[in-house]
Amino acid sequence: MSAEAIAALEERRHVHQFNAGAVRHTRSLGDLAGLKDMGLHLVRVEPGHATTEHHFHGQDEEFLYILSGRGVAAIGAEEFPVGPGDFMAFPANSPAHSMRVPEEAGEDLVYLMGGTRSRIDICTYPRLDRRMYRVDGVKEYIDLADVKKV
Repeated sequence: MSAEAIAALEERRHVHQFNAGAVRHTRSLGDLAGLKDMGLHLVRVEPGHATTEHHFHGQDEEFLYILSGRGVAAIGAEEFPVGPGDFMAFPANSPAHSMRVPEEAGEDLVYLMGGTRSRIDICTYPRLDRRMYRVDGVKEYIDLADVKKV
């Protein structure tokens, strides 16, 4: 896939279902290439926005490679400045993570994002005390206060 073909792909605006301030503009390279078990996306995030709600996956793995721009990655309870050439990988059940682009960054953050697409995944949002279940593409969530042990 040439750089020109990638640039010509339409961006899809994605607002996170649990965080209206998390807005990504995505070109899905993996879908275009026919990948089924792995998602691969070129992502652009504008200053003042986050990439996602702080989360971790129980089954899926994911990675990010920063191409341009600057941001702040939150991993667990720590924050780290990130920029071009930085790489992050998150195995299943890794510390919760998210990223934001400060308003003063002055430019968009662009990164390559990839990850597995398990048939079943459990995604936990610790700052919201919420858990989302995805089974065969269907998503449901529950607030952790409503979870009962059996």
